[in-house]
Amino acid sequence: MEIRDLFWSLPAIALLQVFLFFLFKNPKKTTLKLPPGPPTLPIIGNLHQMASPLPHKKLKDLADKYGPLMHLKLGEISTVVISSSRLTKEFMQTHGLNFADRPQTVIAKIMMYNCSGVTLSMYGDYWRKLRQIYVTELLNTKSVQSFSSIMEEELILMVKSIESEVGKPMELIEKIRSYLFDTLCRSALGKIHGKGKETLIEISREMVALSGVQTLEDIFPSVKLFSYLNPLRPKAKKLFKRLDSVLEDIINQQENKLLSLKDGDNQQEKEEDNMLSVLLRLRNGKDSKVKLTNNDIKAIIFELFVGGISTSSTTIEWAMSELMKNPEMMEKGKHEVRQVLKGKKRVCQIDVENMSYIKLVLKETLRFHPPGPLLFPRKSREQCEIDGYTIPAKAMILINNWVLGRDPEYWVDPEKFEPERFKDNLVDYKGNHFELIPFGVGRRICPGISFAVTNIELLLAALLFHFDWKLPHGMDPKDLDMIELYRSGCTRKNPLVLIPKIYIPTGDENY
Repeated sequence: MEIRDLFWSLPAIALLQVFLFFLFKNPKKTTLKLPPGPPTLPIIGNLHQMASPLPHKKLKDLADKYGPLMHLKLGEISTVVISSSRLTKEFMQTHGLNFADRPQTVIAKIMMYNCSGVTLSMYGDYWRKLRQIYVTELLNTKSVQSFSSIMEEELILMVKSIESEVGKPMELIEKIRSYLFDTLCRSALGKIHGKGKETLIEISREMVALSGVQTLEDIFPSVKLFSYLNPLRPKAKKLFKRLDSVLEDIINQQENKLLSLKDGDNQQEKEEDNMLSVLLRLRNGKDSKVKLTNNDIKAIIFELFVGGISTSSTTIEWAMSELMKNPEMMEKGKHEVRQVLKGKKRVCQIDVENMSYIKLVLKETLRFHPPGPLLFPRKSREQCEIDGYTIPAKAMILINNWVLGRDPEYWVDPEKFEPERFKDNLVDYKGNHFELIPFGVGRRICPGISFAVTNIELLLAALLFHFDWKLPHGMDPKDLDMIELYRSGCTRKNPLVLIPKIYIPTGDENY
C-alpha cells in the first residue's frame, strides 16, 4: 500500500484545477525553512511532476537536482522525500519516535477495518501491544519453524503442478502466487471448508489493487465535496462487505474447531494450530495483554495476506528473472542446491540453511529490485529540525528505498546484479544497515521478515532443484526484458514466461 495511484489521475486533477481555485483561499506563505524542492503550481503543488509510471525514478531525478532531503507539495500534503542512508538513519533512528505514525488513506480505512492492523494503526499503546503479539505469538522464530511442514507440503503440490505442464511455456508468477496463498492460508487460517478460500483469493487480488490508492479526497482533505464524489468509495465498501462476510465465516469455523478439540488430545490440537487459533485464544483469554475484537482479528489476518503474497511473489519472480538473464549465475545456483540435496527427492527448510549462494541471490534481489521502491510512508507527529531544515508536523515522509540500494557511496558498481557482492559482507536486510532496508526500518519494520525469507528461499531452492528452465522461442537470455511496472510494489511489466524441464521428480515416497 504505497503512494501511487494519484500519479495516474493527473489529467483529472488538471481539469479540476480551475474548479479548485475557487474552493481554496490563497495559501499563506510559510516562513519555515523547508528542505529544498522544485517550484510548485497553484493548488496542485508538485503533482504534475509525479506524472511518471515509475515514481521512484522520477523522485531520484528530482533528488539529483534538489538534494537527498527534498520537500514536495502533493495537493495539500507536505511531503518530505529522503534519498540517502545517512538521512534515513537520522529520521528513523535518531528521530524515530516522531516518525512512527502512518498516513491513513480513505480507501485503506474502509477496507482495513479502520486501519486497525499493525501495518496502518497509529503508534501508541494499542500498536505496541499488537506488535508484541506479532513478535512473540504469530511470527517469531519458533512459530515460523512450526509452519515449515506446511510450506514443504504445499511446495510439493506446486512442483507437481509445474510437472504437469513440463515442456509448455508458463507464467511462473501464477504458480508462485498460488503456492504463497495456499501456504499463508493454512498457516494463518488452517484448512478452510467450502468456497471461502477461492472467494478470499478473488477479493484479495481486487483489494490489493485498491489498497494503496490515494484519491482527491486524500490529497485535498479540506474539500469535503470530494468525499461524496469519490468513485472508489462505493467499490471499496462493496468489496469490504464481501471480505468481512468471508472472514466472519472463517472465524466461526475456527471457533467451532477449537470447541470440538477442547476435550481432545493435545497432539490433535497442536496439529490444528494456526495464527487465527492463537488470536482467538488471546481474545478469549482473561490475561490477554491486549483486548482484541473480531474486527481487530480480521484486520490482522487480512494484512498478512496483503503484505505476504505481493512482496514475496515479486521478489521470487525478479530473482528468477535475473538468474535467467545471467546463465552462469543460474548454473551456480543449481549446482549448489543439487549438491546440498544430493540423493534426496524434495527440498526441506533445514537443507536451505546450507545454501549460501541462494541467500546471496536473495540479498542482491532485495537490493536491486526492492519490492517496495518507496517504503511505506510515515507521518511526522510533531514539527522538528533535521539537517538544518524544518520538517512540518503531519508531513508525509517518503524514503526512496530504490535509491538507497543504488547509492555508489555504499555499493560498488551498483547498477550491476552481482550476488557475490554480499560474500563476506555483513550488511543484512533486517534494519541494522540503512543502505539495505527492503522490509523497512525502525519501530515500523515488517514483523514478518522471517516468515517471508523462509518462504522465498525454500521456493527458490525448489525451482532450481526440480527443474531446468529455458526461455520460450529460443530467446537469448540477454534479450530478456526487465521492464518494471509500479503498482503495489515494483513488479515485472511483462510476466516471466519460462519452459520447465524435469530434473528431479517430486518422489511421492517422501511426501
